[in-house]
Amino acid sequence: MSANSPVPGSDGKKYIPFDQRTGESSVVFFTRDLSEEGLKKIYDRVGDVLKGRIAVKLHTGEAEGPNIIPRPWVKELIETRLPDATIIETNTYYEGSRFTTDAHRRTLDINGWTFCPVDITDAEGVAALPVKGGKWFDEMHVGKTMLNYDSLLVLTHFKGHVRGGFGGSNKNIGIGCADGRIGKKEIHTAEGSDNMWSISEEEFMERMTESTKATVDFFAPRICYINTMRNMSVSCDCEGPDAEPVVTPDVGILASLDILAVDNACVDMIYSLPDNGGKAMIERVESRHSLRQLSYMKELGMGNDRYTLIDIDNGDDVISAADAVKDIKPGWTPDRYNTFWGRNRH
Repeated sequence: MSANSPVPGSDGKKYIPFDQRTGESSVVFFTRDLSEEGLKKIYDRVGDVLKGRIAVKLHTGEAEGPNIIPRPWVKELIETRLPDATIIETNTYYEGSRFTTDAHRRTLDINGWTFCPVDITDAEGVAALPVKGGKWFDEMHVGKTMLNYDSLLVLTHFKGHVRGGFGGSNKNIGIGCADGRIGKKEIHTAEGSDNMWSISEEEFMERMTESTKATVDFFAPRICYINTMRNMSVSCDCEGPDAEPVVTPDVGILASLDILAVDNACVDMIYSLPDNGGKAMIERVESRHSLRQLSYMKELGMGNDRYTLIDIDNGDDVISAADAVKDIKPGWTPDRYNTFWGRNRH
C-alpha cells in the first residue's frame, strides 16, 4: 500500500465528448462482424506485437453464464492464430463457482474452456508487481505464474459491472489479473473494514486502474487489446446466470495497442447509440462514477482518449464512434450462440 493519504478524483459521472478532448491520438480498429471471422480479422491488425510465451486474459465466466465471449470464437482464434497460447485467469474474491482452484477447474469444464491450457495463475501463490506513479499502491499482487509469460492478449467482453459501471480492458486486467485473496482485497476493501465491498465510486476506479497499470507495464510493449461489444448486460460475467437481461444492442469488435483508446471508443459508442439505445449502460456507467476509469488512465499516462477509428469493413475508412453505430436499431436480438443449452457450449 502507498504510505500517503490520497484523495480520489471527483469526475466519475462526467462524460467528456470526443471533440472536447486534447492530446495525441491512437489507432483503434473496428468491425461490425461479430463472428469467429470477425475476431480473427481484427486480431490480425494488432497481434503482431505478441512474441514468445503468449497469455490470453479473458473472463471465462461463472458456471453457465450466458453472456461471455462465445467459446467457439476463442477456440478458432487460438487454433488458427495462437496455437501455443494459454488462457490465464485468477480465482475470485467472492464465494462462487470460481472461488477455489478446484471449483474454478470444474467451472472451466462446464463452460467449455477445454480446448487449450488454462492457467489459474494464483493457484500456487502470488507475486508483487510495482505500480509506477500510483497514489493508492506502490505494488499490486497478481497471480504468481502470470510472470512466466512474455506477451498478453487482453480479450475482453465489454459489458456493465455492478461496481465498476462498465467492464472493458481495464477491468479485465485490473480485477482479473489481481489474485483472489490479496490483490482483489486491496482493490475492493478498505483496511480494517468488515465490508468486503467497502470501496466504490472514484476510489474503486482508481485502485482498479493502478492494478491494471502494474500488469500493462510488466508486459509492454508486448500487449494488445480486443473488446467485443456483444451481449452487453449491465451485469458482469461474474454474475453468471443471474445477470440482468441484455437490452443494449450488439455493436461489434474493437482492437488497439492503446488500452485507454479502446475502452474510451467503446464508451463513446454506447453514448452514441441512436434512439437512446445505450440508456441502460449509460445509467450503469454514471451511477457508479465509472468514467473515472478513463480520466485516471489518462492521468497515469496509460494511453490516449483521442483516437483514429478505422473501419476495417469498409476499406479502412476513418469514421467516428457515431458513424460506427448510426445504423444500429434499439433493442437486443440474440444470435445463434444464445440458442443452445448452457449458452456457452457448441
